[in-house]
Amino acid sequence: MARPWPADPPTPADRARYADAEPRPFWTARLPPREPSPPVEGVVEADLCIVGGGFTGLWAALAAVEREPGRSVVLLEAETVAFGASGRNGGFLSASLTHGLENGLARFGDEMEALERLGLASFDALVADVARYGIDCDLEVNGDLEVALEPHEEAWLAESAALRARYGHEVELLDAEAMRAQVASPTYRGGLWDRTGAAIVDPARLADGLRAAAQRLGVRVCERTPALALDPRRGGGPVVVRVPGGEVQARRVLLATGAAPPLLRRLRAYVLPVYDHVLVTEPLSEAQWAAVGWRERQGISDMGNQFHYYRPTADGRILFGGYDAVYRFGGPMGPHLDQHDATFARLSQHFAATFPQLADVRFTHRWGGAIDTCSRFSVFFGRACGGRVAYALGYTGLGVGASRWGARVALDLLDRRETEATRLRYVRGKPVPFPPEPLRTAVVQLTRNRLAAADANEGRRGLWLRTLDRLGLGFDS
Repeated sequence: MARPWPADPPTPADRARYADAEPRPFWTARLPPREPSPPVEGVVEADLCIVGGGFTGLWAALAAVEREPGRSVVLLEAETVAFGASGRNGGFLSASLTHGLENGLARFGDEMEALERLGLASFDALVADVARYGIDCDLEVNGDLEVALEPHEEAWLAESAALRARYGHEVELLDAEAMRAQVASPTYRGGLWDRTGAAIVDPARLADGLRAAAQRLGVRVCERTPALALDPRRGGGPVVVRVPGGEVQARRVLLATGAAPPLLRRLRAYVLPVYDHVLVTEPLSEAQWAAVGWRERQGISDMGNQFHYYRPTADGRILFGGYDAVYRFGGPMGPHLDQHDATFARLSQHFAATFPQLADVRFTHRWGGAIDTCSRFSVFFGRACGGRVAYALGYTGLGVGASRWGARVALDLLDRRETEATRLRYVRGKPVPFPPEPLRTAVVQLTRNRLAAADANEGRRGLWLRTLDRLGLGFDS
């Protein structure tokens, strides 16, 4: 086994570290208690109805009223704001719109200069917006670290550093000693510190701050209001969004539903829900932090196909997640899938291997959630119902940063505003759809198996992965 993880299965000690952990997201558990915003009752009319109270929906609501003061905007959320992926992620904020330069170049090489420029501009604007709206979300713009755990990955680091520098990133290539001086782990063989367009944030506080800002500007936020169906009435009239207590009649509708089943049936072939899981430690002592280092507090990820991401929190904990990506036949979703003991056990085992000096640290929170995955691993767009409905879906794990840009592009499509972004093939095109079941599950599981095999074989991609690469469907984490 090439990766630096124990070859033996997780032990009872690995499971004991999270046995008493709260089974809910750390981020949303920290939010101040509040009453949910009132749901829709009866018939509500609006210029714009946004379905989904995550980052895309919230950024779209703010942009809509700031671009056109007086525009009536209703935002519908099935649970409460940040209930879904926007409150369950690791809190990594990246400027990339394409799930990394390598993935973007493989699919949109002729547009990468524009996409990188737009992504970095949106990142800077997001940081400025957090200050402008007065959102307290522990935003730390410290860059990120990509770490090599195997000898062959050291060459990949050098290639990645050269590529990022070519696109204007401020990067520093670290050998094993320099990397371990940044963060003390025996697994590290090197690292790449990219100081451009990367930050960490408390995602639930960011979302809740965006909600409050939107409400101050007059957006009507309706929580506990699931959208049940779309009814695009003929003759250019309003689009009706049916909800349990009534309906919203809107001139325009923006769908920002993430991994949830799309209201437009045609989109169900493009998005599938893949479950990701996370552990968060108890607060570390000063001595424990001294043993780890990590003074610059960067977010970290490793270079495997099955990769971990981890980061410090503002109150002195470590969040540790990733590795497994769980898809189940038919793509079910629900609270019963948020807990996955096999994945938590692996995360606990791998955490102890990464930081043996913290092997006695316990975890206080454990949770999972669905990511809206598409075959190009980055957001895609479209319109429906004669242009009266638009959508932005498929962020595949990098939506914390990209959602601000995605929201504004979707709004441009609804408002028929032609911009540099809406002219891009990236925006005009669609990802390759996933096949129907049962072939969908077979393809996903085969791909996961072959990616794990590549990790165990010095990154060498076998026939199946090379075929996907040739078809433009290759996975690059």
